Amino acid sequence: MANVLITGATGLVGGHLLRMMVQEPRITRITAATRRPLPDKFVDVINPHDPQLTDALAQVEAPVDIVFCCLGTTRREAGSKEAFIHADYTLVVDTALTGQRLGAQHMLVVSAIGANAHSPFLYNRVKGEMEEALIAQNWPLLTIARPSMLVGDRDKRRLNESLLAPVFSLLPGNWKSIEARDVARAMLNEAMAPAKPGVNVITSAKLREIAAGQA
Repeated sequence: MANVLITGATGLVGGHLLRMMVQEPRITRITAATRRPLPDKFVDVINPHDPQLTDALAQVEAPVDIVFCCLGTTRREAGSKEAFIHADYTLVVDTALTGQRLGAQHMLVVSAIGANAHSPFLYNRVKGEMEEALIAQNWPLLTIARPSMLVGDRDKRRLNESLLAPVFSLLPGNWKSIEARDVARAMLNEAMAPAKPGVNVITSAKLREIAAGQA
């Protein structure tokens, strides 16, 4: 039985993951720290919320075993380079630090294909720097999911994804677009039955394979 903490529960992957966790009998308690309140249907989910997500995380006091971070945006969506870095780096690290404060032993995070701290591209570089920061925290178990382009119904459509989705659906292997629910399903599986101690990087093709085995 596990107590979990999740950030990003109102997003594309996190929304699927939250709905799956509510139905998962091996999870005893779910704490979802969010900027805005969750819908009323999640009555059994503990939901500290604040427009400043760091302040919502500070409200969490109950011990947790597993931490999920499904935060993610783009520079265009965030509105500035600084806001993007805050969302995709600072808040992810804050989530991890909160988990460690509460005794968690396993951290699972949504990163992205192409994550590389030395990339000339801001998106990939920030994702890579985020991964390096989490690795430096020395988690007993750290699972890094690196999906390709995510497919699913967002509250706000992203222009680049709308234009490129048909192309990515035809690409092979790790580059092929992936359903957000498959990423969520694979992450939940890894949380309940982790592959091995240490750092585990799961490619997009592997995420799809794991999800297919759980469908």
